[in-house]
Amino acid sequence: MAAPGLTTIRSSFGPQDTMNRLEAAVKAKGMTVFARIDHAAGATAVGMALRPTEVLLFGNAKGGTPLMQSAQTVGIDLPLKALVWQDASGTTWLSYNDPDWLATRHELGGETEAALGMMTGALAALAKAATTG
Repeated sequence: MAAPGLTTIRSSFGPQDTMNRLEAAVKAKGMTVFARIDHAAGATAVGMALRPTEVLLFGNAKGGTPLMQSAQTVGIDLPLKALVWQDASGTTWLSYNDPDWLATRHELGGETEAALGMMTGALAALAKAATTG
């Protein structure tokens, strides 16, 4: 389950509640929600089964632009995204890319440290709001 650069947190809620809580927390922080993608619904539409699996794309230009000014390739990983999914045992998880991993992947310069720190803190706070009571 552990992939390099991926932060995964167990949720105290089911997949739908976790995603709803995440979306509400993102909006409450003043970030933009760009898309909510329901992979399980897509699977159902083509006659296939998939446990609950949803992605939320969200962000803030003030946070992402400094990273893209350092290395435009980081734009492939922005806006931020979080995956809410249910494993075979029925446990719900929230996963997201660690900003430090993005910095390493795209060889971001030291001038991005402040933006990365803010992004790391924001993602941790959003994940906590979505997964704990």
